[in-house]
Amino acid sequence: MRLHVVNPNTTATMTAKIAAAARAIALPDTVIDARQPAMGPVSIEGFYDEAFAVPGMLGCIREADCDGADAHIIACFDDTGLDAARAVAKAPVIGIGEAGFHMASLVAARFAVVTTLGVSIVPIEHNLRKYGLAERCARVRAAEVPVLALEERNTEALGKISAEITAAIRDDRAEAIVLGCAGMADLAAELAGTHGLPVVDGVAAAVTLAEGLVRLGLATSRLGPYAAPRAKAYSGPFAPFQP
Repeated sequence: MRLHVVNPNTTATMTAKIAAAARAIALPDTVIDARQPAMGPVSIEGFYDEAFAVPGMLGCIREADCDGADAHIIACFDDTGLDAARAVAKAPVIGIGEAGFHMASLVAARFAVVTTLGVSIVPIEHNLRKYGLAERCARVRAAEVPVLALEERNTEALGKISAEITAAIRDDRAEAIVLGCAGMADLAAELAGTHGLPVVDGVAAAVTLAEGLVRLGLATSRLGPYAAPRAKAYSGPFAPFQP
Protein backbone atom coordinates (compact mmCIF):
# COMPACT_ATOMS: atom_id res chain seq x y z
CA MET A 1 0.00 0.00 0.00
CA ARG A 2 1.00 3.63 -0.44
CA LEU A 3 0.70 6.01 2.52
CA HIS A 4 1.02 9.74 1.98
CA VAL A 5 2.50 11.50 5.01
CA VAL A 6 2.20 15.28 4.80
CA ASN A 7 4.13 17.66 7.02
CA PRO A 8 1.92 20.80 7.02
CA ASN A 9 4.87 23.12 7.62
CA THR A 10 7.55 23.97 5.06
CA THR A 11 10.67 22.70 6.89
CA ALA A 12 12.26 19.98 4.75
CA THR A 13 14.45 18.56 7.53
CA MET A 14 11.36 17.94 9.68
CA THR A 15 9.67 16.21 6.76
CA ALA A 16 12.70 13.93 6.46
CA LYS A 17 12.59 13.10 10.19
CA ILE A 18 8.87 12.33 9.99
CA ALA A 19 9.40 10.14 6.91
CA ALA A 20 12.13 8.17 8.69
CA ALA A 21 9.88 7.56 11.70
CA ALA A 22 7.04 6.44 9.42
CA ARG A 23 9.25 4.05 7.44
CA ALA A 24 10.69 2.56 10.64
CA ILE A 25 7.26 1.35 11.78
CA ALA A 26 5.57 0.65 8.43
CA LEU A 27 4.92 -2.85 7.12
CA PRO A 28 7.48 -4.15 4.59
CA ASP A 29 5.12 -3.67 1.65
CA THR A 30 4.07 -0.14 2.66
CA VAL A 31 5.51 2.73 0.63
CA ILE A 32 5.83 6.03 2.51
CA ASP A 33 5.39 9.11 0.33
CA ALA A 34 6.38 12.14 2.44
CA ARG A 35 5.57 15.65 1.25
CA GLN A 36 5.41 19.24 2.46
CA PRO A 37 3.72 22.32 1.00
CA ALA A 38 5.60 25.08 -0.79
CA MET A 39 3.50 27.72 0.98
CA GLY A 40 2.93 28.26 4.69
CA PRO A 41 4.85 28.66 7.97
CA VAL A 42 8.16 26.95 8.78
CA SER A 43 6.58 25.58 11.97
CA ILE A 44 3.08 25.40 13.41
CA GLU A 45 2.82 26.86 16.89
CA GLY A 46 -0.76 27.83 17.65
CA PHE A 47 -3.95 28.85 15.87
CA TYR A 48 -2.44 31.58 13.69
CA ASP A 49 0.20 29.34 12.10
CA GLU A 50 -2.37 26.60 11.63
CA ALA A 51 -4.64 28.82 9.52
CA PHE A 52 -1.86 29.59 7.05
CA ALA A 53 -0.69 25.98 6.86
CA VAL A 54 -4.01 24.49 5.74
CA PRO A 55 -4.21 25.58 2.06
CA GLY A 56 -0.77 24.26 1.13
CA MET A 57 -1.38 21.02 3.03
CA LEU A 58 -4.69 20.45 1.24
CA GLY A 59 -2.88 20.95 -2.05
CA CYS A 60 -0.44 18.17 -1.11
CA ILE A 61 -3.33 15.88 -0.24
CA ARG A 62 -5.09 16.49 -3.54
CA GLU A 63 -1.87 15.80 -5.44
CA ALA A 64 -1.21 12.59 -3.50
CA ASP A 65 -4.78 11.45 -4.13
CA CYS A 66 -4.15 11.82 -7.85
CA ASP A 67 -0.92 9.83 -7.44
CA GLY A 68 -2.80 6.89 -5.94
CA ALA A 69 -2.36 7.26 -2.19
CA ASP A 70 -4.26 4.63 -0.20
CA ALA A 71 -4.39 6.82 2.92
CA HIS A 72 -3.14 10.18 4.14
CA ILE A 73 -1.48 11.10 7.45
CA ILE A 74 -1.35 14.70 8.65
CA ALA A 75 1.91 14.94 10.59
CA CYS A 76 1.12 17.87 12.84
CA PHE A 77 -0.03 17.13 16.37
CA ASP A 78 -2.70 19.85 16.22
CA ASP A 79 -4.31 17.77 13.43
CA THR A 80 -4.10 20.82 11.21
CA GLY A 81 -6.94 20.92 8.67
CA LEU A 82 -8.00 17.34 9.42
CA ASP A 83 -11.73 17.85 8.90
CA ALA A 84 -11.22 19.76 5.64
CA ALA A 85 -8.82 17.08 4.43
CA ARG A 86 -11.34 14.33 5.12
CA ALA A 87 -13.93 16.20 3.10
CA VAL A 88 -11.69 16.62 0.04
CA ALA A 89 -9.55 13.45 0.03
CA LYS A 90 -10.57 10.30 -1.79
CA ALA A 91 -8.51 8.16 0.60
CA PRO A 92 -8.98 8.09 4.40
CA VAL A 93 -7.11 10.70 6.47
CA ILE A 94 -5.62 10.31 9.96
CA GLY A 95 -4.13 13.03 12.15
CA ILE A 96 -1.21 12.11 14.38
CA GLY A 97 -2.82 13.79 17.39
CA GLU A 98 -6.02 11.76 17.20
CA ALA A 99 -4.01 8.61 16.48
CA GLY A 100 -1.76 9.17 19.49
CA PHE A 101 -4.68 9.80 21.83
CA HIS A 102 -6.48 6.63 20.75
CA MET A 103 -3.36 4.47 21.05
CA ALA A 104 -2.64 5.78 24.54
CA SER A 105 -6.23 5.13 25.62
CA LEU A 106 -5.78 1.47 24.68
CA VAL A 107 -2.83 0.93 27.03
CA ALA A 108 -3.61 3.27 29.95
CA ALA A 109 -6.59 4.53 31.91
CA ARG A 110 -5.00 8.01 32.15
CA PHE A 111 -2.49 9.53 29.81
CA ALA A 112 -0.79 12.91 29.62
CA VAL A 113 0.37 14.88 26.60
CA VAL A 114 3.76 16.60 26.52
CA THR A 115 3.92 19.18 23.75
CA THR A 116 6.31 21.94 22.71
CA LEU A 117 5.01 25.40 23.68
CA GLY A 118 2.25 26.65 25.96
CA VAL A 119 0.44 28.20 22.99
CA SER A 120 -0.36 24.67 21.79
CA ILE A 121 -2.06 23.53 25.00
CA VAL A 122 -5.52 24.95 24.26
CA PRO A 123 -5.68 23.65 20.64
CA ILE A 124 -4.79 20.17 21.91
CA GLU A 125 -7.38 20.40 24.69
CA HIS A 126 -9.98 21.44 22.10
CA ASN A 127 -9.17 18.34 20.05
CA LEU A 128 -9.36 16.03 23.07
CA ARG A 129 -12.87 17.29 23.78
CA LYS A 130 -13.86 16.97 20.11
CA TYR A 131 -12.63 13.37 20.00
CA GLY A 132 -14.38 12.48 23.28
CA LEU A 133 -11.11 11.70 25.05
CA ALA A 134 -10.74 14.68 27.39
CA GLU A 135 -11.64 12.59 30.44
CA ARG A 136 -8.88 10.11 29.65
CA CYS A 137 -6.21 12.83 29.49
CA ALA A 138 -4.84 13.81 32.89
CA ARG A 139 -3.19 16.99 31.59
CA VAL A 140 -1.61 18.63 28.57
CA ARG A 141 1.87 19.88 29.47
CA ALA A 142 4.28 22.10 27.55
CA ALA A 143 8.07 21.70 27.75
CA GLU A 144 8.49 25.25 26.37
CA VAL A 145 10.68 23.98 23.54
CA PRO A 146 10.21 25.65 20.12
CA VAL A 147 9.34 23.20 17.36
CA LEU A 148 12.46 23.95 15.33
CA ALA A 149 14.66 23.26 18.37
CA LEU A 150 13.78 19.59 17.84
CA GLU A 151 15.47 19.54 14.45
CA GLU A 152 18.81 18.58 15.96
CA ARG A 153 19.61 16.23 18.81
CA ASN A 154 19.32 18.89 21.49
CA THR A 155 20.09 17.64 25.00
CA GLU A 156 18.52 20.72 26.60
CA ALA A 157 15.24 20.14 24.75
CA LEU A 158 15.29 16.44 25.62
CA GLY A 159 15.88 17.31 29.26
CA LYS A 160 12.88 19.66 29.35
CA ILE A 161 10.60 17.07 27.76
CA SER A 162 11.84 14.41 30.18
CA ALA A 163 11.23 16.71 33.14
CA GLU A 164 7.61 17.21 32.07
CA ILE A 165 7.13 13.45 31.84
CA THR A 166 8.48 13.08 35.37
CA ALA A 167 6.01 15.73 36.57
CA ALA A 168 3.14 14.08 34.69
CA ILE A 169 3.80 10.77 36.42
CA ARG A 170 4.25 12.36 39.85
CA ASP A 171 1.60 15.08 39.82
CA ASP A 172 -0.97 13.98 37.24
CA ARG A 173 -0.85 10.22 37.88
CA ALA A 174 -0.29 9.65 34.16
CA GLU A 175 0.16 6.03 33.13
CA ALA A 176 1.22 6.77 29.55
CA ILE A 177 2.59 9.75 27.66
CA VAL A 178 1.68 11.04 24.21
CA LEU A 179 4.41 13.15 22.62
CA GLY A 180 2.70 16.27 21.30
CA CYS A 181 4.80 17.10 18.24
CA ALA A 182 5.85 15.24 15.10
CA GLY A 183 9.37 16.57 15.71
CA MET A 184 9.57 14.36 18.83
CA ALA A 185 9.08 11.16 16.82
CA ASP A 186 12.65 9.96 17.34
CA LEU A 187 12.48 10.37 21.14
CA ALA A 188 9.69 7.94 22.05
CA ALA A 189 11.70 4.77 22.61
CA GLU A 190 14.39 6.53 24.66
CA LEU A 191 11.86 8.31 26.87
CA ALA A 192 9.86 5.10 27.39
CA GLY A 193 13.01 3.36 28.59
CA THR A 194 13.97 6.23 30.88
CA HIS A 195 10.58 6.58 32.56
CA GLY A 196 9.27 3.00 32.46
CA LEU A 197 5.86 3.65 30.90
CA PRO A 198 4.35 3.65 27.39
CA VAL A 199 5.37 6.69 25.35
CA VAL A 200 3.31 7.11 22.19
CA ASP A 201 4.63 8.82 19.06
CA GLY A 202 1.74 10.04 16.95
CA VAL A 203 3.52 9.41 13.65
CA ALA A 204 4.03 5.73 14.40
CA ALA A 205 0.49 5.43 15.76
CA ALA A 206 -0.99 7.04 12.65
CA VAL A 207 0.96 4.81 10.26
CA THR A 208 -0.23 1.71 12.09
CA LEU A 209 -3.85 2.87 12.10
CA ALA A 210 -3.72 3.95 8.45
CA GLU A 211 -2.43 0.53 7.44
CA GLY A 212 -5.30 -1.03 9.37
CA LEU A 213 -7.91 1.12 7.63
CA VAL A 214 -6.52 0.21 4.22
CA ARG A 215 -6.38 -3.51 5.02
CA LEU A 216 -9.99 -3.38 6.27
CA GLY A 217 -11.11 -1.51 3.18
CA LEU A 218 -12.58 1.35 5.22
CA ALA A 219 -12.98 4.81 3.71
CA THR A 220 -14.29 8.14 4.98
CA SER A 221 -18.08 8.25 5.26
CA ARG A 222 -19.74 10.77 2.93
CA LEU A 223 -23.02 10.80 4.87
CA GLY A 224 -22.47 13.98 6.85
CA PRO A 225 -19.84 16.71 7.30
CA TYR A 226 -17.26 14.82 5.23
CA ALA A 227 -19.39 14.91 2.11
CA ALA A 228 -17.49 16.22 -0.90
CA PRO A 229 -17.50 20.05 -1.06
CA ARG A 230 -20.10 21.54 -3.39
CA ALA A 231 -18.74 23.00 -6.61
CA LYS A 232 -18.29 26.76 -6.47
CA ALA A 233 -15.81 29.40 -7.60
CA TYR A 234 -12.79 30.27 -5.46
CA SER A 235 -11.03 33.55 -6.19
CA GLY A 236 -7.53 34.98 -6.01
CA PRO A 237 -4.72 32.70 -4.83
CA PHE A 238 -7.32 30.15 -3.71
CA ALA A 239 -8.67 29.56 -7.22
CA PRO A 240 -6.65 26.29 -7.58
CA PHE A 241 -8.57 24.88 -4.58
CA GLN A 242 -11.94 25.08 -6.35
CA PRO A 243 -13.81 21.79 -5.66
